[in-house]
Amino acid sequence: MFSIGEFARHGRVSVRMLRHYDAIGLIRPACVDSATGYRFYQASQLDELNRVIALKELGFTLQQVQAVLEEKVSAAELRGMLKLRRAEIQASIEAETTRLARVEARLLTIEDGGRVPADGVVVKRLAPVRVAELTGVAAGYEPEAITPVIQPLYHELWQRLCSADIPAAGPAVAYYEDTPQGGILVHAAVPVAAPPGGDHGFSLVDLPEVDSAAAIIHHGSMDDVLPTGQALARWIDANGYRSAGYSREVTLNWCPDPEQWVTELQQPIDKTGG
Repeated sequence: MFSIGEFARHGRVSVRMLRHYDAIGLIRPACVDSATGYRFYQASQLDELNRVIALKELGFTLQQVQAVLEEKVSAAELRGMLKLRRAEIQASIEAETTRLARVEARLLTIEDGGRVPADGVVVKRLAPVRVAELTGVAAGYEPEAITPVIQPLYHELWQRLCSADIPAAGPAVAYYEDTPQGGILVHAAVPVAAPPGGDHGFSLVDLPEVDSAAAIIHHGSMDDVLPTGQALARWIDANGYRSAGYSREVTLNWCPDPEQWVTELQQPIDKTGG
């Protein structure tokens, strides 16, 4: 038998916690001295304590823990619950990491103080090009809405091009349109030298010529494109232009590491009046 202090030390919990568990009927002492009121516990109760702590760490309330223990949950069942909770926590961590990265990108643009890039932007004509493409709808234009839509589209498009034995005739180009419902129509496209017709599981589209587009190079993941895109916007405004629709995104370099990506943002522009 162990005193409550000894049992607390072996269980790596506080005496106050054990007293609370006793008060709510979660873990009762093995016996209580009638003369002194001292609580005593058995070593076998450590398993019970471990179950309680494990369930608490999984996010259960004490009332839920009590209900689960009454159902005599096995160690194997606890292990399964732990795996599920671990996956939930990992997903939450990844979501928070992504959110913090987006906040960091916003802060970088603020710290730039609205600086217009002195160089790195060129105005050029975009030649007409035929592309094979798949499309999907994103809820918004922010990276966290676009990325989950466009990546599977490109994965599927490359597979279908390979099955059709149609090689790419240039770097991938993504472009966007508004939908009547308020979302964004995402076009995942690859230039091809293919005749019209045929059912390959993708569309063949002729992108028209663009007389003038302001272009800037973005290095790194497209999840971090915000500072580059806003630098381009400041240049457009400072040089007497206005945007004419969504920009195209041309992948100049792609590899498994997104930090090594190189993408050209091509923003169609018009001259402002006055």
